[in-house]
Amino acid sequence: MQRFVDVLEMTGMQLGVDIGGTFTDVALDTGSVLYTAKVLTTPQAPEEGVMAGIDAVLAKAAARYADLGLVIHGTTLATNALIERKGARTALITTDGFRDSVEMGTESRFEQYDIFMEKPAPLVPRHLRFTVAERMDAKGGVLVPLARTEVEALAPHLAEAGVTSLAIGFLHSYVNPEHERAARDIVRSCLPELPVSLSCEVSPEAREYERISTTCANAYVQPIMARYLAKLERALIDRGCRAPLFLMLSGGGVCGLETAIRFPIRLVESGPAGGAIFAAGIAAAHELDKVLSFDMGGTTAKICLIDDFQPQLGRSFEVARVYRFLKGSGLPLRIPVVEMVEIGAGGGSIAGVDALGRIQVGPQSAGSEPGPACYGRGGTAPTVTDADLLLGRIDGDKFAGGSIRLSGERAAKAVHSAFGATLDLPIEELALGIAEMVEENMAGAARVHAIESGKQLTDRTLIAFGGAAPLHAARLAEKLEMNRVIIPGHAGVGSAVGFLRAPVAYEIVRSLYQRVEALDVAAINAGLSAMQQEAERIVRQGAPTAPRTETRSVFMRYAGQGHEIAVPLPARPLRDGDAKLLRDGFEAAYRTLYHRIIPGAAIEILSWTVRVSAAAPAGSRRMPASAGGAAAVPIGERPIFDHRERRFIAARVYDREHLAAGCRIEGPAVIVEDETATLVTAVFDASLNPDGAIILERRASSAGVSP
Repeated sequence: MQRFVDVLEMTGMQLGVDIGGTFTDVALDTGSVLYTAKVLTTPQAPEEGVMAGIDAVLAKAAARYADLGLVIHGTTLATNALIERKGARTALITTDGFRDSVEMGTESRFEQYDIFMEKPAPLVPRHLRFTVAERMDAKGGVLVPLARTEVEALAPHLAEAGVTSLAIGFLHSYVNPEHERAARDIVRSCLPELPVSLSCEVSPEAREYERISTTCANAYVQPIMARYLAKLERALIDRGCRAPLFLMLSGGGVCGLETAIRFPIRLVESGPAGGAIFAAGIAAAHELDKVLSFDMGGTTAKICLIDDFQPQLGRSFEVARVYRFLKGSGLPLRIPVVEMVEIGAGGGSIAGVDALGRIQVGPQSAGSEPGPACYGRGGTAPTVTDADLLLGRIDGDKFAGGSIRLSGERAAKAVHSAFGATLDLPIEELALGIAEMVEENMAGAARVHAIESGKQLTDRTLIAFGGAAPLHAARLAEKLEMNRVIIPGHAGVGSAVGFLRAPVAYEIVRSLYQRVEALDVAAINAGLSAMQQEAERIVRQGAPTAPRTETRSVFMRYAGQGHEIAVPLPARPLRDGDAKLLRDGFEAAYRTLYHRIIPGAAIEILSWTVRVSAAAPAGSRRMPASAGGAAAVPIGERPIFDHRERRFIAARVYDREHLAAGCRIEGPAVIVEDETATLVTAVFDASLNPDGAIILERRASSAGVSP
């Protein structure tokens, strides 16, 4: 059972743990110093990697488990279960006549002209999808009462089929959940140990396919997440930890263990969300109101726009895409989420040659087992990390603080084996092709994301973090014509550090259809009040006495359109006469996105959002830096392959730990640290500011230089 205490009253150390596809990152904030560790992820037993990382960071700090006052955790376990189809044996009970709605989807095609296009298979196979007689109308009125005897009759079939988790999703239950809750009670009376997910609780919004798909996904991962979290909590307790365990949510807040077990689907983007919180904190510290967050780890790269120190938020997400991360080819999830684009471009992304003889990178990853070829753990396919090693960007003897020795010979053999028969080029040229391709993939994703959001990139600062991002940030900035890059302190474990800056928060989204010109103010206020109370109850579990803030928004569109846009709403009851406030807010948001409005058109509202948030934990927000004024002294020199001159050139190597605030470094150079390394290309100069962040700034003389 979760041990809830007020986050703001904690006096112990704070620990953040992020499980990635390749590495598990740990950050320990003692209140004055931030200690970090990076260990290989253990996919078969993720808690083992977590405990190894915690052991390592506690040893660095000469601390004990009993000294911990708070543990915040983010994990890819739910995401991996969905991608690899290794979740629970799940059944679905839905309205009679709608058995195949999760397979039919919206009947849209994400590849219009591909006659062999394959849609993602539903998580629940047809023989485990059951229907019962019941029907609500769109306003919540009962058209057909729930056939309770039919629900009772399904219980033996569920047990016989070996079902270990159940999803229930009825038509229009987001308006009236009575039938879903009654069906759950009937099932529990027959099968009390069976976990049940209700669509009216998991995703109480309009759009039947997305709502039921999300509910099935929640049920699919619930048992595996419950078991894992129980094992992790037990392992912490056995080692003497009495701190509460919180989980990072995809929407940028944290929640208690009970909520995480009920709604594990809200954890699918927990790691990237922590990274966005980390970048937003860096943006605020540097007073940057326009930022592009770039998080590149071992498996994926995540790109997020941050304006006015806040990451963009959304309420939809796709997981397990079957067409190279093509939008529309995955399973839709309707959950609050930090809006970002994620592509298969990490240090472990596998490179190869396509049918036309072109270099391609990702989305498949070598992960931590077996890992890149240079790890010497059995991997034979070339990866981005292998390319970086061959290009001289990584010191093979000091990778991950020297805990992993990299083999250039194995990397070269892997690259030659994959490309030698097709591309007659030197090894270093092939390695450069891999690096350039992954950087161009990321640049293209960033451009599309900015265009879809109606925003520019050239006037933004790039904040790069994650184990691989500092190696590629300068080239990415060149390709995007950005002039400034920040590599914050502890960039290699940025998401784990971001967990420590996240507030205890919870967001409720519900559908309640309204026309702006005919608002039912009483119904709206009743719904918003109920949402506020539910979110408040969940947040109070994690922060009983902490001050809380509330934000509201509404999703609106012109009548007849297929998609809505978010519009801020005052955190107060609506009043008669607020229709103008809503219309003005919608038109301002619409004009920002589309540069025009449709005068006189009717406006409708589909969904409402209430987010309650407690203050973020207070802790160390700085990375110690040496006193200013001293010149940067290199610790050596090594050859790196230059993409313009197509040859190895000498680059000075600097140790980040020994750099003084205010020092300047001319590119080309490499700045090394235990968790990562920063490549300073020839068009950038680097400096260290007082909080320990590396600032890359493009030289004026390099303006207009081709990327």
